[in-house]
Amino acid sequence: MHATLPLLNDSDFPRLRRGRLETVQVNLGYRCNQACLHCHVGAGPTRREQMDRAIVDQVLGYVGSSGAQNLDITGGAPELNPNFRHLVQAARRLGLRVIDRCNLTVLNEPAQAGLAEFLASEGVEIVASLPCYLERNVDAQRGAGVFQASIDALLRLNAVGYARPGAGLVLNLVYNPGGPQLPPPQAALEADYKRALKRRYGIVFDRLYALANLPIQRFGSTLVSKGEFDAYMALLRSAHCSENLGSVMCRSLISVDWRGHVYDCDFNQMLGLALAAHDRRRPHIRDLKGTVLEGLPIAVADHCYGCTAGQGSSCGGALG
Repeated sequence: MHATLPLLNDSDFPRLRRGRLETVQVNLGYRCNQACLHCHVGAGPTRREQMDRAIVDQVLGYVGSSGAQNLDITGGAPELNPNFRHLVQAARRLGLRVIDRCNLTVLNEPAQAGLAEFLASEGVEIVASLPCYLERNVDAQRGAGVFQASIDALLRLNAVGYARPGAGLVLNLVYNPGGPQLPPPQAALEADYKRALKRRYGIVFDRLYALANLPIQRFGSTLVSKGEFDAYMALLRSAHCSENLGSVMCRSLISVDWRGHVYDCDFNQMLGLALAAHDRRRPHIRDLKGTVLEGLPIAVADHCYGCTAGQGSSCGGALG
């Protein structure tokens, strides 16, 4: 895999500082039952990195005292970590809003029986990846049979109450472009998704998040291999919108890797760009309690243009 950080480091991206912490995002590991072309994590079935119980409990200890309201759980496929359900239950007991970034097909894994029911019983908000509503496009990006498996999983989530009126169970979907393009306008694309999925499969969901692909890890390496990296970076830079700087996720979020090290965002985690800290060493979640994060500088490089280009892109979808 081509390293992309050396291509991103000489950056003129605007300097940023952290605001009030609202969300702790925790990556439970890079193991996944899929190996998607656009994956910025480089996750897949052969990855073995996973957060152990001790670090999970350190995360819970920090988030419980941090003032953050949201615990955002990601991976890989975070549900494959044996500590996933413990983390969810403990976080809900702390009164946190819990978000599970789910690839949908994990719900069909033999070892994940009852997962949909568990998520519903804990009131977990699901952010589910479905890069298109057309079968051929999804299977081209994620592998043969992934689209139908995703549809089956969405039907299962609807059956246990997700996105149903009055149930209070939130189901959002995520769109990623199939290649080095910016996503189309989020509102119009959401309407297309809702119309197509309802008419063809009877599926309902709440919101669609349209995210740009970041030029790092597997996607960035593919761009380098195809000679498309520079052109994609030029596209992102030309579409930079300074109005999005106030809403980028790194201003209100920290990202914790499977070892417990802390970063400004999930993308910086994948590049090894650590959270800025008072003593300049790479901070660990066990040492972060009592640290004042607000006002600290944010580590930036050219990949950050992916979050400010056009309508903007964050864990919560478009910014503008």
